[in-house]
Amino acid sequence: MNSQIHPGADADLIERFLEMLAAERGVARNTLLAYRSDLAAASEMLAGKLAAASKDTLAILTAGWTHLANSSIARKAAALRGFFGFLEEEGFRPDNPSAALPRPVQSRSLPKILDVAEVEALFASIEVRLAKTKPSPLDYRLSALVELLYGSGLRATELVALPRTSIVRDRPYIILIGKGAKERLVPISERARQAVGTWHAFVPKDSKYLFPSRAARASGKGDVHISRIRLFQIIRELAAESGIDPAKVSPHVLRHAFATHLLAGGANLRALQAMLGHADIATTQIYTHVDSSKLVELVNQRHPLAKRKLSR
Repeated sequence: MNSQIHPGADADLIERFLEMLAAERGVARNTLLAYRSDLAAASEMLAGKLAAASKDTLAILTAGWTHLANSSIARKAAALRGFFGFLEEEGFRPDNPSAALPRPVQSRSLPKILDVAEVEALFASIEVRLAKTKPSPLDYRLSALVELLYGSGLRATELVALPRTSIVRDRPYIILIGKGAKERLVPISERARQAVGTWHAFVPKDSKYLFPSRAARASGKGDVHISRIRLFQIIRELAAESGIDPAKVSPHVLRHAFATHLLAGGANLRALQAMLGHADIATTQIYTHVDSSKLVELVNQRHPLAKRKLSR
């Protein structure tokens, strides 16, 4: 058991995890309900000590799943794997015991993405806002948020917590401490730097964060950044304004769009892995689901045989 997590913490940590899934990834309500049920059942089996479980404890827990269908095992394992990944990422425990969880053979679902036209519609809505006689500070904030989400593929957690001084106008990158406390270099486009530079003028100089919570500051709660839930709401509102089904759009979906569109444009898979902060190249490979037309075009134009004429 992990001694850093006090007994009885399961219920609170499970709720925090589910809140993150809803806010950052736009996970469907039915999935959240299933995950809550799976995690609550696992916590009950372990007398409320799920969050502190070791690999050996998880192996014993999952030994009772043998009678279940592969789809049910995969869902339960995914809920636990996500939960322990969250605990490690948020610093609640220094390790992740989920290697002990089973991985039944399942077809991996492709991530939700937006096509280029839909992304352009989002930016068109932002441009309309900025073209007003007197745009509001929130219009400039929206521009900076979306430019960073789609232009750099930041995780929602990373974006909302960016320090006020993290992006410098003459430096085309930032160094992030991301998931698993791993450091990575993230390129920042000129567009994003310009958008952030404009928004920066509206950020209080005593703020620690680039995107401070105005409500928290106004209520005297101190220096707090906007929440992942608020970011999720902002992106959904922009989607509706742009004529796109809000259910299709979230901060995580914009990160997926960044990766998919870069890869379709010819980006190297290893470089993309580094930019996204994936520990395993297999995670990045999910983005190789480019259109078949792109693959055909690639073979016809880039393969060595494409330059040779067929003998008759």
